[in-house]
Amino acid sequence: MQKLLIVGCGDIARRILPRLRGHYRVFALLRDPSQRAFWREHGAIPVLADLDQPDSLQRIAGLADIILYLAPPAAADKCRVTGGGRDARTSALLAALARGWSLPQRIVYISTTGVYGDCDGELIDETHALRPATVRACRRVDAERQLRAFGRRGVVVSILRAPGIYAADRLPIERLRKGIPALYAPDDVYTNHIHADDLAMLTCAAVRYGRNNRTYNATDDSQIKMGDYFDLVADGFGLPRAPRLSRREVEERLSPLQFSFMSESRRLLNLRIKQELRVKLRYARVEDGVAAARMERNSWCS
Repeated sequence: MQKLLIVGCGDIARRILPRLRGHYRVFALLRDPSQRAFWREHGAIPVLADLDQPDSLQRIAGLADIILYLAPPAAADKCRVTGGGRDARTSALLAALARGWSLPQRIVYISTTGVYGDCDGELIDETHALRPATVRACRRVDAERQLRAFGRRGVVVSILRAPGIYAADRLPIERLRKGIPALYAPDDVYTNHIHADDLAMLTCAAVRYGRNNRTYNATDDSQIKMGDYFDLVADGFGLPRAPRLSRREVEERLSPLQFSFMSESRRLLNLRIKQELRVKLRYARVEDGVAAARMERNSWCS
């Protein structure tokens, strides 16, 4: 049985884990000791280490045949390198893996569609130029480049570029309750989505079928604007729709981080995940996923 190491044990990793049991011997890299019990109970072997503490990563050298790399870059205040665009976590991970008596056979990395930057609503595929406009997106581009270079050492590296991830417990409910504004339709931007369960499925598909040094837009089939998505959630859960304001008015009311998500517009093609990863999305449209989320949340209260 092959050994598989999960790096970045958050929500998506927890959704992936049931798909792995019985097929792999699963290790989970954890920096919080209190999480060990959960992962043990669910069939994984905890490994205590921290990507922000490179000396702690010695145990993972040569440990696994497959790496699922789900961790985000460090926040700005934790980045220890100059320039801000370097992803120190990926550097630390790859340095640790390189010290093993053998390299992993495969790495699957979840990146972000933010690497494309603003595309003015254009319909794009994975060959589109990368124009990251934020520090966090620049670090994702750097992580991709580091991983691609590592892949030239004989490791199959597949990169999933994920857009906005949603699920029953990952909806803009609080945003709507607080009345945070959205953009008027003429100013609004196209946004892209993937249900968390579908992203978990895609990650497992990439382990089996992902091509070397290949990127995949891990997105559903929807082409919806951000304000319309907020309206969809509001209507589905009986909440007031977000007030619509001009771009200037919204910028004055939101933090730079919140507004940055309203400054990029793109529509993503996802043919590669269907043709190469051989998947059929459970929630092909965001309307399907929100409807399922409504049913799931209602069951919590029954």
